[in-house]
Amino acid sequence: MDFSIQKMTEQATREILSWTYPAPYDLYNSEVTEESLQEFAENPYYAIEHNGELVGFYCTGYAAQVPIGYLFQAYPEGYLDIGLGMRPDLTGQGQGTSFMQCILDSIETEHPLRLTVAAFNKRAIALYEKFGFRRISAFKNANDVEIFIMTTEE
Repeated sequence: MDFSIQKMTEQATREILSWTYPAPYDLYNSEVTEESLQEFAENPYYAIEHNGELVGFYCTGYAAQVPIGYLFQAYPEGYLDIGLGMRPDLTGQGQGTSFMQCILDSIETEHPLRLTVAAFNKRAIALYEKFGFRRISAFKNANDVEIFIMTTEE
């Protein structure tokens, strides 16, 4: 599948924030609020499209981090954090590799990459491992869900 990356728009943001993932992936569900719209507008978020249709997004930097991770010193400097999401009805259909490759091809950095993922998200973890990410630490969020930190650093 061919993907293209576009500048995030308010319309795309509203659509993404309305996505509903089934359990246990509902951890990734959001709501359209002024705060969440502001988060997308003020941080480096990008829309990913296929044939002009929104299929996912990614973000970099602080926006890709889970705030409670700071209590566990999960985010030392020297990395570029990335976060990503695919439209719920497209997950689990074998498109992850090309989706991830598109994202990685668009990122320019001298730093190793780092991402944060729920430990139960085995599909995502397997995908990230294909691209050289390895688990370096873990912490639990406020709902007692284990969260992994993965990096491309050897």
